[in-house]
Amino acid sequence: MKHDKAPDRPVDVSHVKDAVPRVEPKSRGGNKSPYTVLGKSYYVMSSSQGYNETGTASWYGKKFHGHKTSNGEIYDMYGMSAAHKSLPLPTYLRVTNLANGRQVIVRVNDRGPFHGKRLIDLSYAAASKLDFLKHGTAKVRLEAIDPKAWQRSKGIVSSAVANPQPSVAGRYLQVGAYSSRNSAEYVEEQLRPVLNDLAVIIRPVTGSSGRTLYRVQVGPLRSSTSLSELTNQVEQMGYSNPRLVDYP
Repeated sequence: MKHDKAPDRPVDVSHVKDAVPRVEPKSRGGNKSPYTVLGKSYYVMSSSQGYNETGTASWYGKKFHGHKTSNGEIYDMYGMSAAHKSLPLPTYLRVTNLANGRQVIVRVNDRGPFHGKRLIDLSYAAASKLDFLKHGTAKVRLEAIDPKAWQRSKGIVSSAVANPQPSVAGRYLQVGAYSSRNSAEYVEEQLRPVLNDLAVIIRPVTGSSGRTLYRVQVGPLRSSTSLSELTNQVEQMGYSNPRLVDYP
């Protein structure tokens, strides 16, 4: 895909929840400092504590959906995430659209934007909830969130924060495989508003015959994910043969 764009059909993301701040170690990937993009060097901040900045936000979508972010995760344009040039990965931010007062909480797990003077690239879902998809950019205020303080304010016990459930690397629930990418995208768009906490990914696979199948997968699954509940949920939506698949 040469140019980035939104989904082919508008997607209702009103049910997508804000990112939930939790204490996490710095990502093993994406925190090298300095790093160079397009001949320019960027320096990663040692901490996000006290970060507060106003500038221009843009958003990124379908071109990058399903591809790896700078810290090695999979970009989900229907999740609440963002890309920033210098904040440590991950960082949780409260983002306010100064034109309408709308706010979201996102988790920064990617690098960018490297275009003009834009300060942050938000996911499709975050930009939609801030109501600037059509305009393309918005003036926003970014405020770093201290996960410990945020959890205390919500009455969440510290032990749950200090010991987040790890991911089960490379394990996905495959919903189906389709010969048409449009069919796969339709399934993806049906699943995304329902499976708020997990990414829905389209993975093209070309066989020896040259035929490409578009596999729709949910994951990567976490140790806290109830596989039976997830399978039942998918089956109740009409997808009768979900199966576990592993990737290295």
